[in-house]
Amino acid sequence: MKYSFNVKINNEGLAYAYKEELNVSYKDLGAVCDAVRYLKASSAVALTEKLARMEMPIPYKRHNKHMGARHELHGRKGKYPIKAAKEVRIVLLNAIANANNKALPGEELIVLHACANKTNIVRRQPSKGGISWGRGMYGRSALMHSDIEYSKIEIILGSSDEKGITKNMKYFIGKKSNISKKFESIERIAPVKKKQQKDNKKEKESTAIKSETKALNSPKSEKASKNEGTKTQENKKTITNKESNANEKAKSSTSQGVSSNIDNTVDLQKNKAVNE
Repeated sequence: MKYSFNVKINNEGLAYAYKEELNVSYKDLGAVCDAVRYLKASSAVALTEKLARMEMPIPYKRHNKHMGARHELHGRKGKYPIKAAKEVRIVLLNAIANANNKALPGEELIVLHACANKTNIVRRQPSKGGISWGRGMYGRSALMHSDIEYSKIEIILGSSDEKGITKNMKYFIGKKSNISKKFESIERIAPVKKKQQKDNKKEKESTAIKSETKALNSPKSEKASKNEGTKTQENKKTITNKESNANEKAKSSTSQGVSSNIDNTVDLQKNKAVNE
């Protein structure tokens, strides 16, 4: 296959990859290629993964009529081309693998060329004579058609120190170097399936239960239980002492009452004798 890369550079320092006959919008593929171009290969892969997870949008410089503006892009028009980002990621990984086979540092290379174009247009027509429900027409269906447009992707990786690189390419590589540094600081997280997420949750729960059981069976817990036992015994002793003190007070109060009653009766008998 002939690539549309016209810059004269030695093929020894370049890694090529492409994919054809993709049932993806070439407009979305072109927007993703614009975002990936002149980035480092590792940061380009991280960007496509973020797009696939809908964590960040990309700007659309072309084909953006009636498209909404995004506050993440500071008012520029853009969206989340998920399907296109997945396909571009596959081609990027293929290019990195080809570079590694050539004994080149694949992830440290720069995306010198990334483009997307239409390849074939397949014409589709409805069955003749069928009633056209839901098409806004009356009677039988007309000869309407809807085309399928297939597209292709081309990606070339190379180092920024090559001799044949133009001034414009060097300028944009230096301009996008800050973006690649940001992506290098962020750890890439591979997309995880739902089953894997459930398994991870189960493993976390099991580890938490095991840690709790270990903490209960540890010698520290035995010491804590002994301390709790001694505390409970001390509390029981204090309660019994309080109850004994209360009973003694009650007995003393009753004895005093009885003695006062006896004194009163003796005084009454003496007064009666004096009166007689």
